[in-house]
Amino acid sequence: MVDKVDLRASANSISELFKYLKVGHLNDHMLNIVVAKDRTLDFHIHEESDEMFYIIDGKMQMEFDDSIVDLATGDFIIVPKGKRHRPVCKTLVKCLLIEKAGILSKANTGGTYTE
Repeated sequence: MVDKVDLRASANSISELFKYLKVGHLNDHMLNIVVAKDRTLDFHIHEESDEMFYIIDGKMQMEFDDSIVDLATGDFIIVPKGKRHRPVCKTLVKCLLIEKAGILSKANTGGTYTE
């Protein structure tokens, strides 16, 4: 059976900040929703995989060594592998993350990701 996923409903079901909700798998990639606020992660690099952030609701910034990109509801950004970056979430944001399975870790999520 093939199921659909309502991203907004899934994001709205998350009651705690910084908890990751797995909503799907696509080949060797995983799809997680996270709700964040008042958090700036440390700069980090994913050497093995690109990473995509889709803003379901709210706004955030993606900071690079040489620029800052503003993201709002409906926007997405793909961070190429090997590119140093950090998410900056000053206000409430609900975000879908798409990346290869095994890329997310406690070290690059501020200590909140668990398998």
